[in-house]
Amino acid sequence: MKARKILSIIALVGFSFGLTAATVPDEKVATLRLAPLNVEPTPPVMQKVINSDVKQVRNYPMQPPIIPHKIDGYQIDLKVNKCMQCHARSSTGHSQAPMVSVTHYMDRDNNFLASLSPRRYYCTQCHVSQLDAKLLVENDFVDVKELMKKSSTTEH
Repeated sequence: MKARKILSIIALVGFSFGLTAATVPDEKVATLRLAPLNVEPTPPVMQKVINSDVKQVRNYPMQPPIIPHKIDGYQIDLKVNKCMQCHARSSTGHSQAPMVSVTHYMDRDNNFLASLSPRRYYCTQCHVSQLDAKLLVENDFVDVKELMKKSSTTEH
Protein backbone atom coordinates (compact mmCIF):
# COMPACT_ATOMS: atom_id res chain seq x y z
CA MET A 1 0.00 0.00 0.00
CA LYS A 2 2.82 2.40 0.94
CA ALA A 3 4.70 1.69 -2.31
CA ARG A 4 1.53 2.38 -4.33
CA LYS A 5 1.14 5.77 -2.58
CA ILE A 6 4.75 6.70 -3.33
CA LEU A 7 4.41 5.66 -6.96
CA SER A 8 1.24 7.70 -7.39
CA ILE A 9 2.96 10.77 -5.89
CA ILE A 10 5.93 10.33 -8.23
CA ALA A 11 3.59 9.94 -11.20
CA LEU A 12 1.66 13.06 -10.20
CA VAL A 13 4.84 15.11 -9.85
CA GLY A 14 6.13 13.85 -13.20
CA PHE A 15 2.81 14.60 -14.87
CA SER A 16 2.66 18.14 -13.49
CA PHE A 17 6.28 18.76 -14.54
CA GLY A 18 5.49 17.53 -18.03
CA LEU A 19 2.40 19.73 -18.13
CA THR A 20 4.43 22.77 -17.10
CA ALA A 21 7.09 22.06 -19.70
CA ALA A 22 4.45 21.65 -22.38
CA THR A 23 2.80 24.99 -21.62
CA VAL A 24 6.01 27.05 -21.85
CA PRO A 25 6.52 28.01 -25.51
CA ASP A 26 9.94 28.01 -27.13
CA GLU A 27 9.97 31.81 -27.21
CA LYS A 28 12.99 33.81 -26.10
CA VAL A 29 12.89 35.12 -22.56
CA ALA A 30 13.19 38.91 -22.27
CA THR A 31 16.69 39.65 -20.99
CA LEU A 32 19.40 42.29 -21.02
CA ARG A 33 22.00 39.60 -21.76
CA LEU A 34 23.35 39.95 -25.31
CA ALA A 35 25.39 36.74 -25.47
CA PRO A 36 24.33 33.09 -25.10
CA LEU A 37 24.78 31.62 -21.63
CA ASN A 38 27.70 29.44 -22.69
CA VAL A 39 29.70 32.43 -24.02
CA GLU A 40 31.60 34.82 -21.77
CA PRO A 41 31.19 38.21 -23.50
CA THR A 42 33.68 41.06 -23.26
CA PRO A 43 32.27 43.43 -20.67
CA PRO A 44 31.39 46.95 -21.80
CA VAL A 45 33.57 49.88 -20.85
CA MET A 46 32.77 51.26 -17.39
CA GLN A 47 30.68 54.43 -17.54
CA LYS A 48 32.05 57.63 -16.08
CA VAL A 49 30.76 58.88 -12.74
CA ILE A 50 29.18 62.32 -12.95
CA ASN A 51 31.59 64.46 -10.97
CA SER A 52 29.92 67.87 -11.10
CA ASP A 53 29.52 68.53 -7.35
CA VAL A 54 26.10 69.96 -8.23
CA LYS A 55 23.14 68.85 -6.11
CA GLN A 56 20.72 66.68 -8.09
CA VAL A 57 16.95 67.14 -7.89
CA ARG A 58 15.23 64.32 -6.04
CA ASN A 59 12.61 62.37 -7.96
CA TYR A 60 10.35 61.44 -5.07
CA PRO A 61 9.81 62.36 -1.42
CA MET A 62 12.29 60.77 0.99
CA GLN A 63 14.69 59.81 -1.84
CA PRO A 64 18.25 59.72 -0.47
CA PRO A 65 20.33 62.43 -2.16
CA ILE A 66 22.56 61.27 -5.00
CA ILE A 67 26.31 61.64 -4.44
CA PRO A 68 27.36 64.32 -6.99
CA HIS A 69 31.06 63.42 -7.02
CA LYS A 70 33.41 60.47 -7.36
CA ILE A 71 33.87 58.27 -4.31
CA ASP A 72 36.43 55.85 -5.75
CA GLY A 73 38.72 54.69 -2.98
CA TYR A 74 36.58 56.11 -0.17
CA GLN A 75 37.06 54.02 2.94
CA ILE A 76 33.88 53.24 4.85
CA ASP A 77 34.40 50.56 7.47
CA LEU A 78 34.17 50.15 11.24
CA LYS A 79 37.13 52.45 11.85
CA VAL A 80 36.81 55.13 9.14
CA ASN A 81 33.99 56.85 7.26
CA LYS A 82 35.60 59.06 4.60
CA CYS A 83 32.26 60.76 3.82
CA MET A 84 32.13 62.26 7.29
CA GLN A 85 35.39 64.18 6.71
CA CYS A 86 33.27 66.67 4.75
CA HIS A 87 29.65 65.94 5.71
CA ALA A 88 29.89 65.79 9.53
CA ARG A 89 28.41 68.70 11.49
CA SER A 90 31.87 69.83 12.53
CA SER A 91 33.27 69.74 8.97
CA THR A 92 30.67 71.51 6.83
CA GLY A 93 32.07 74.98 7.62
CA HIS A 94 35.42 74.38 5.92
CA SER A 95 34.24 71.82 3.32
CA GLN A 96 31.05 73.64 2.25
CA ALA A 97 29.46 70.19 1.84
CA PRO A 98 25.88 69.71 3.03
CA MET A 99 25.61 68.28 6.52
CA VAL A 100 24.08 64.83 6.80
CA SER A 101 20.47 64.91 7.95
CA VAL A 102 19.76 65.07 11.67
CA THR A 103 17.98 61.72 11.21
CA HIS A 104 21.43 60.18 10.79
CA TYR A 105 22.14 61.12 14.42
CA MET A 106 19.03 59.37 15.77
CA ASP A 107 18.59 55.84 17.09
CA ARG A 108 15.60 53.56 16.39
CA ASP A 109 13.63 55.23 19.19
CA ASN A 110 14.25 58.73 17.74
CA ASN A 111 16.66 59.67 20.54
CA PHE A 112 19.43 62.01 19.39
CA LEU A 113 22.99 60.70 19.58
CA ALA A 114 26.27 62.58 19.90
CA SER A 115 27.69 60.76 16.88
CA LEU A 116 26.43 59.14 13.71
CA SER A 117 23.95 56.33 14.26
CA PRO A 118 25.36 52.86 13.53
CA ARG A 119 22.35 52.12 11.31
CA ARG A 120 23.20 55.18 9.17
CA TYR A 121 26.98 54.74 9.16
CA TYR A 122 27.41 52.99 5.79
CA CYS A 123 26.46 55.81 3.44
CA THR A 124 26.52 53.82 0.20
CA GLN A 125 23.75 51.49 1.31
CA CYS A 126 21.36 54.37 0.48
CA HIS A 127 23.38 57.03 -1.37
CA VAL A 128 24.85 56.33 -4.81
CA SER A 129 26.88 58.16 -7.42
CA GLN A 130 25.24 58.91 -10.74
CA LEU A 131 26.71 57.48 -13.94
CA ASP A 132 26.83 59.20 -17.31
CA ALA A 133 25.31 56.20 -19.07
CA LYS A 134 22.46 55.39 -21.42
CA LEU A 135 19.44 53.67 -19.90
CA LEU A 136 19.37 49.89 -20.22
CA VAL A 137 15.58 49.81 -20.13
CA GLU A 138 13.02 52.42 -21.12
CA ASN A 139 11.91 54.58 -18.23
CA ASP A 140 8.58 56.38 -18.18
CA PHE A 141 8.86 57.64 -14.60
CA VAL A 142 6.87 60.81 -13.98
CA ASP A 143 7.61 62.98 -10.97
CA VAL A 144 4.71 63.49 -8.56
CA LYS A 145 4.82 67.24 -9.26
CA GLU A 146 4.20 66.57 -12.96
CA LEU A 147 1.37 64.19 -12.12
CA MET A 148 -0.24 66.86 -9.97
CA LYS A 149 0.05 69.39 -12.82
CA LYS A 150 -1.57 66.97 -15.27
CA SER A 151 -4.41 66.12 -12.90
CA SER A 152 -5.15 69.81 -12.17
CA THR A 153 -5.26 70.68 -15.89
CA THR A 154 -7.58 67.77 -16.74
CA GLU A 155 -10.02 68.67 -13.92
CA HIS A 156 -10.73 72.17 -15.30
